[in-house]
Order: sequence, then structure tokens, then C-alpha cells
Amino acid sequence: MHSVQIVLLIELAHRTGYLHDDVDLEALVNDMNSSLESLYSTCSGPQTESTPLLHNGQISSSHHHHHHHVQHNQPRPGQGQLTNVSPDSSQPGLLRRSQPMHILAVRRLQEEELRTSSLPAIPNPFPELCSPASSPVLSPGSLPPGEPSAGIYIVKIFSEDGMGKVVEIPADMTARDLCQLLVYKSHCVDDNSWALVEHQPLLGLERCLEDHELVVQVQASMNSDSRFLFRKNYAKYEFFRNPQTFFPEHMVAWCQETNRTIPPSQLLQNFLVTSSCPEIQGYLYVKEVGRKSWKKVYMFLRRSGLYCSTKGTSKEPRHLQFLADLEDSNIFTVITGKKQHGAPTDYEFCIKPNKCRGELKELRMLCAEDEQGRTCWITAFRLFKYGIVLYQNYKIPLQRKNLLAHFSSPVRSVSENSLVAMDFSGRTGRVIDNPVEAQSAAMEEGHAWRKRSQRMNVLGSHSPLHSSLSSVIHIAQLWFHGRITREESHRIIHQQGQVDGLFLLRVSQSNPKAFVLTLCHHQKIKHFQILPCEEDGEVFFSLDDGATKFTDLIQLVEFYQLNRGVLPCKLKHPCTVVAL
Repeated sequence: MHSVQIVLLIELAHRTGYLHDDVDLEALVNDMNSSLESLYSTCSGPQTESTPLLHNGQISSSHHHHHHHVQHNQPRPGQGQLTNVSPDSSQPGLLRRSQPMHILAVRRLQEEELRTSSLPAIPNPFPELCSPASSPVLSPGSLPPGEPSAGIYIVKIFSEDGMGKVVEIPADMTARDLCQLLVYKSHCVDDNSWALVEHQPLLGLERCLEDHELVVQVQASMNSDSRFLFRKNYAKYEFFRNPQTFFPEHMVAWCQETNRTIPPSQLLQNFLVTSSCPEIQGYLYVKEVGRKSWKKVYMFLRRSGLYCSTKGTSKEPRHLQFLADLEDSNIFTVITGKKQHGAPTDYEFCIKPNKCRGELKELRMLCAEDEQGRTCWITAFRLFKYGIVLYQNYKIPLQRKNLLAHFSSPVRSVSENSLVAMDFSGRTGRVIDNPVEAQSAAMEEGHAWRKRSQRMNVLGSHSPLHSSLSSVIHIAQLWFHGRITREESHRIIHQQGQVDGLFLLRVSQSNPKAFVLTLCHHQKIKHFQILPCEEDGEVFFSLDDGATKFTDLIQLVEFYQLNRGVLPCKLKHPCTVVAL
């Protein structure tokens, strides 16, 4: 074999002009033999398949086994050509002409690998800056719908003022748990009326997440422009307390068929029990697919889905047309109905399939005659879809509140239990043993304290500090919303539930010195003007033309929270906007 290689090398040297007469031929042959043996040991050794080769500075992606035929490069013009020789048992491999190997680059790469392998694994302090494939930041649409994988996800929550807050949550965190976490972090009052809202600004849609829904799973099915809002929703479970307000008799089919009023408990039982077949019926406006026009048709909402009658108000199966499914859909409130969709009224809602990714043609746009009708359809949809799960969501906070009240009730200490009533009217004090006398003495002491506090208020009422405080003391209250318009107050009332007693106070637009009480009653919004009145040089606030006067707005609100007065109902739920 060496003779063949020597002949080839000599012929190549002659052709290329590198071999001259004065060259020591024997020294050249010995040098070539040693070089061939060293290269042969390198290529045919056990490290051949594991050592990466660099072709033009790039790592080779494939390793050739030594038993394959070697494909030689085409020689340049004027250069010699090596002929292909088939290997046999005595020749384990052949060398071929190849590109130069950058030994320094290989050494540098091996040293870098050795250095990185010896270093300890350091966690990335900025995981949100990683590539999307390895980033734990959950973007809408990044996960397929279904059960989320285990791990920690990052969700961004927005408040009413547009400010956002990033929260790390586990994959199995529900909407109720996230609301509890936000209440704790924002130092809000936990009255079990906070909700997580899915907001889609491009389509103008909103829906309140149910307490048992997984936040990660919901966000995975949302569009890229959608976001979560954290706000109050007093009407989330109000239908369990007052079902007759949410389900008028003319919309419940059972009431129409039996011509009698259903007790509230039986009405709710019909919706919760799967064996019963309740039905909501009534006229709705439906937007025709692919058109801008709306058509008024008679609708039926059952457990199996939403149907419309093709012939008047007929319920016959041949006259019913299936419109939407309940199991694989969600119901949304449309907040831009007239402006964006040309709805005939302001009470628009829609049924959106879960597989829908923002296509307007896939939405089933509906519109009711009034707010009570829209609320009835939306509430019935939730009851038909979730059933007894909604009732469990409603009862869990009440049970937890009762359990905590048992432990948080004030416990009298031993020293308080040893206290007795005393009478110091005489020269020496005496213990009052008679409980009736002790109670009357406590009442007299309370009246005396009240008289002293009133006298102090009267003495300090004419001071400039007292008058200035009475005019600005209400600014820090949650129910005061400053200089907002009438339409803005309607929007806030709508967003937070439209239940009886929901209220807010704002500055009057027509009279800068006056205020306006905006109150919701029977799903209708009413406005009452609060006028300032002056008496003996002191300014009071009155809601009934001076019949009942208050020194500041806080006293006015506290009074009407206990007494209805001239209002249709007591003030119960303040409209609250919290910054995260």
C-alpha cells in the first residue's frame, strides 16, 4: 500500500511542479510515511465518530463510518487526481482530500465546553426575556385549550384606571383564588363581590369568569388583544337571593303554562336540578350572519341549547331552528352594541363558541328589549350550563364567613368579666347589684357622652377648619367619584351589577356647588341632587329640600344606609374603583 501511495505522491509532485532535482527523495518519502501513519491513526481510531469535524469553520452535522466508499473532490485544473481504490479487509479506511481543519477553533470550542460544563447551573433572573419557546410567560393563545400543564405562569391583571399588575399563579388556580390574592395584595375589603372579567376590546365583549374556572385555561383560549379586569360585581349571585327579579313570569314557560306564580325556592330548584326542563322564552333581535340587519324572532332557551321559532311563537319541533350550543360556548355582554354592530337597543349580548378566535361571523349576536330581559337570558344561560356548581360557588363564601365569625367573635378577658357597675353619685361609690338599674345607668352615661360630643361640635362648627373639612372630607371615600359625567356613572353602575341599592356620589355638572347621588333600583338608574343649604351661618347638605340636613356627605350617606327616607331603597353597595 505504501508503494502505491508513494507513486501517487511523486506523480502529484511532478505535475504540480513542487518536486525538483535537488530534493532528497528518500527523506521526502520517510516524511510522507510518518505523516500518513499519524493521520491514519487519527481517522481510523475509536474517536473518529465522536470527534466533530469543522468544514470551513462549521461543525459537521454528519459523521461517515469507515466502511463507506470515500467520494473524492474534483481536482482543480492542472492538479493531479487521486483514483478511487475499493477498501478490503487489509485496508480499514482511505484518506480523501478535504477542507483544512482549524485546530485553534477546535481547541477553543473544547475549552469552552469544558468551562461551561464545570460551572454550576445558575437560574435565569429574567425568564420573561427568554425565547417564547422556553419562556414561562403565558401569552393568550400559547396553550391549547384543555387542562393546563403543571408549573408557574405569569398573568397580567388590569384595574379600572388602566394600570396593570403582574401576578405569578399556579396552573390550577381558580378565578376565586386569584381574586382573593388580589384583594390581599391591594388591601381591599373582602366582601365576596370581587370578580375577574374577561375583556375583549376589539369586539367590545365582556364576561365575568365563574369562580371555579381555571385562569390559565381561560387565558390560553383568549385572543392576543384580550385582558383580565379586576372589579366589583354585586350581581354575580344576586339571583339566588332575589330570583323573581331576575326571572319575570312572562319569560318563564312554566308560569305561562300553569297560569300561577312559582315560589322563589321552587323556581331556582327547577334550574338547578338536571331532571327538570325549565325554559326561557321571549322575543329577541338576532343579527343575520354576514349582514348588518337585525331580525326580531321568538326564542327558546333550554338545556340543550338556544332555538328560534320559524313560525311565530310555535314550539313544535318542526318549527324550531337550532342556533347555539351551551356546553361549548360562553355568553358575553356587548358594551359597544349600537356603535359597533348597529344594534336596535342598548341591551345587546352574544354567544361566542370556545373555538372562535375573534371572527365576528362566528358570534351569535342577540339584543333584548330592556335590561331585565337581557339579565334574564344571561342568568338562565349560566344556570343551564353550570347548574349546581353555581350554587356551590355561592355557598362557599357564606360557609367560610360563618366559620370565621365563630373564631373572630370578640372574647371578653378575665379583667372585663370582673368589671361591675358602680354608682358615684354620693359621697362614696357603691356597686349596683340590680341589673335593671345597671342598664339604666349605662344608658344615661351614653346620653351624657352624646350631649358632650354635640356641644363640642357646635362650639367648633364656626371655625374655618371645621367648614373646610366638611367640604372635602368625602373625597377619600370609595363611593365618591369626583367630576364624572352622567354617562360615565351609568357605565360604572352597569359594570358593577345593577342590583338594588348600588350607588355612587359625584359632583353635579349643572351646579358646581351641588352633588348628585346615582342610585340603582329595580335595574333602573335614578339621580338625586344634593343641594347645600345655609342656616345660622353654617352650611348643611340636604337631599330633600332642607327637611333633613347633614354637616357633610359622610353623615348623609350613613343616614340613608340605615333609613330609606325619600329614596326608593336604602344605600347598600358602594361603587368602588380600586387601583392595583
